[in-house]
Amino acid sequence: MSRVLPAHVVAGAAVVGLAFANVVRLPGPAALLLAPVAASGSLAVSRSVRRLWLVAAVALGLGCWWGSARLDALDRSALTGEIGRAEDGVAVTTAEARPGTFVARQFARLRSFGGMRLDERVELELPLGRAPPQGAIVRLLAVVKAPRGPEHGFDERTWLRRQGVHVVLSVDRWQVVGHRGGVSGVADRLRRWLRRASAPGLGGERGAVVEGVLLGDENGLTYGLKNAFRRSGLLHLLAVSGENVVLLAAGVVALALAFGLHGAWGHVAALVAIAAYLMAVGPQPSVIRAAVSGAAISVAWLLGRQRDSWHVLLIAALVLLGWNPYTFYDAGFQLSFIAVIAIFVLGRPLHAILEGYPLPAWMRSAIAISIACTIATTPILWLQFGQVPLLGVLANVLAEPAMPALLALAFGAAAVDPVSPALAGALAYANGWVAAYIAGVARLVAAVPGAQVTGQDAAVAGLAALGLLAVAVHRLTRTATP
Repeated sequence: MSRVLPAHVVAGAAVVGLAFANVVRLPGPAALLLAPVAASGSLAVSRSVRRLWLVAAVALGLGCWWGSARLDALDRSALTGEIGRAEDGVAVTTAEARPGTFVARQFARLRSFGGMRLDERVELELPLGRAPPQGAIVRLLAVVKAPRGPEHGFDERTWLRRQGVHVVLSVDRWQVVGHRGGVSGVADRLRRWLRRASAPGLGGERGAVVEGVLLGDENGLTYGLKNAFRRSGLLHLLAVSGENVVLLAAGVVALALAFGLHGAWGHVAALVAIAAYLMAVGPQPSVIRAAVSGAAISVAWLLGRQRDSWHVLLIAALVLLGWNPYTFYDAGFQLSFIAVIAIFVLGRPLHAILEGYPLPAWMRSAIAISIACTIATTPILWLQFGQVPLLGVLANVLAEPAMPALLALAFGAAAVDPVSPALAGALAYANGWVAAYIAGVARLVAAVPGAQVTGQDAAVAGLAALGLLAVAVHRLTRTATP
């Protein structure tokens, strides 16, 4: 396990402060009072430790103050008093539509409504099968509605509130009158280009899998296939991960070296590529964490310093919670960060245990990482969804080796599409077979009886995973203690 450094303590205290704002919101002066209270516990220690404790306490107070201010801003709404009102308005769509059973839902920013000038995030409720593209400026006629409360195990009102959305606009008619510009407009164009250029000519299920892995977009998957990914424990493959970012950065550096560019220019190009990829896929928790981690590799190389994985993980948490402290409750945030922490803490010991078995090195590594992630994420899956996949380790060992090939072919197709569409099409065709293999693994494992448990069985699995996690951490702590 890595040694705890002062930077870890200070960054960790700020993260705790941001998360604590979800429990108790404190104004600036009150939040800063946490510093002397927390620092009072350091009176009996050395001066250097006392100084670190005080700095950490200040970071805790500042984090709580900032988190409280951000939550107050996210909770403000000018439209909650307009529920039931129907008016003309102008909105800018900020995401792609999510098709449901009867309607499609789409996030947007409302610029005006019934003569009022606004800048508020809303959710549009649209007829199924017809929705404006991401980044469209839309003139619409809509009725303001309150989000639905708890229903069938899902509380839409709370979920939307945590994203700064307080009302739903039921759209009667709409018309695209333009497209947003600036950085957001560039991001929209990047996303459309990456979707088209990464899989030219590849449609249907195979194209949907490539799109899901590359962009984190599950909308193209059928309900049956998405359920197979969920039951098999492979749903995380459809969220942009560190693997995507690392492979992209490595490919850009390799291309720079192949063209004779100095190493520094290769890492600068990697930073640009990571930023462009982040803009294209959107600020999902796993994307931000992966982007910060990938960028840290290049920044550390450019500065001639060693990268510290724990510090990078804490910085990613600071970025996400600093923007929206409600993200702490998000299942994607919890699963993404707890999985990485499990790899840091349990990955190496589990790999050492497996060294005595006659398995290839890549398989030992895949099994160790899958076991670590499964143990750590099972309690969260139980608490968040009431469902636990039992064969996730097997599914990941079978599917993970194909992921680098899928990503490499997708990025490769996007890179060569502007100069050689025929070669891009050939790469996309080959990638279709890789996508078909991953989908086949998901379906095969999901078809096994008992592949996923719910209800009381899921509770038992979650509690068992918590017990295993506690035992593993206890043994590691005893081993690390001199």
